[in-house]
Amino acid sequence: MNAAAFPLAAREAETKSGTVVQIGEAAVGGTEVVLVAGPCSVESPEQLRAAARAARAAGATILRGGAFKPRTSPYSFQGLGEEGLALLRAVGDETGLPVVTEALEPAQVPLVAAYADAIQIGSRNMHVTPLLRAVAAAGLPVLLKRGMSATLEEFLLAAETILLAGNERVVLCERGIRTFDSYTRNCLDVGGIAALKQLTHLPVVADPSHATGRRELVVATALASVAAGADGLMVEAHPDPASARSDADQQLSPEELVDLAERMRKVARAIGRS
Repeated sequence: MNAAAFPLAAREAETKSGTVVQIGEAAVGGTEVVLVAGPCSVESPEQLRAAARAARAAGATILRGGAFKPRTSPYSFQGLGEEGLALLRAVGDETGLPVVTEALEPAQVPLVAAYADAIQIGSRNMHVTPLLRAVAAAGLPVLLKRGMSATLEEFLLAAETILLAGNERVVLCERGIRTFDSYTRNCLDVGGIAALKQLTHLPVVADPSHATGRRELVVATALASVAAGADGLMVEAHPDPASARSDADQQLSPEELVDLAERMRKVARAIGRS
C-alpha cells in the first residue's frame, strides 16, 4: 500500500506516537482504551436513560445511540429523528457522557451537530464524499466507520477526504467486512486493526456488535480487538435486549456490559494500557 495516496492520514504525517481525539472528557487514542456504549437506536426516554446509566456504571465514557437509522428494510424502525437527538443530548447531559450519533446525508449534518459531541459516518456512507465534506465543515470530531466491502486503503482515503477539508479530529472504526460466511453478520478484521495502527496516526476503535451480530460473540471479539491495538470499543447495549426495536440479537445487557468492561481492563493492562 502506498502511503503517498493518503499523506495526511499516514503514520509519517505525525512525528508523535499518534493523534488523540478529544470527545468531551474522553481522549480517544491515548493510553486509555475507551469504551463507547449505548443502544442501537433511541426508543424512549426511559430506555435511553437506563442504557446510559448502565453504560456509565460499567465505565463507558461516551454514549452512543441512533436517532436516524439507515435500515436495510424500509419497513424497519427508522429512528425517532430530531426527538431522538434531543433525548440523546438531555440524557448525555444528565449522565455526564458526551454523545456520538450518525448523520445520514449532508443536509442533516447541521441538525445533528446542534445536539451531538461527535458525528458518526456509517458503513453505508463511507464513500459519500459530499457527506464526508459536510461533517468536516461541522468542526466536530468524526467517527468514521469502515465500509462493509472497503479495503483499508479506501477506508483511509475516506478519512483523508475529511482531513483535507480541514477537520483533523477523525476516529476510524473497524466494524467488520462482508465475506462469504453467513454465521456472523460480518467478519471482524482484527488484522486490519493491527495494520491501521501501523499505517495511520489516527485513533482506531472496534465495533464488535456490528462485526458479529451475535451477542454471545461480542465480548470475545472485543477483547481480541483490544489485544490487536484498538484504542477503544464501540458496543451496543440495551436495558432489555430482547425488546430492542433494532439489532436485538447483538445488544448486550447491563450485566454483560459490566463483564465486558472488567475483562477489557485486564487485557488493556496486559498490553501496557489502561
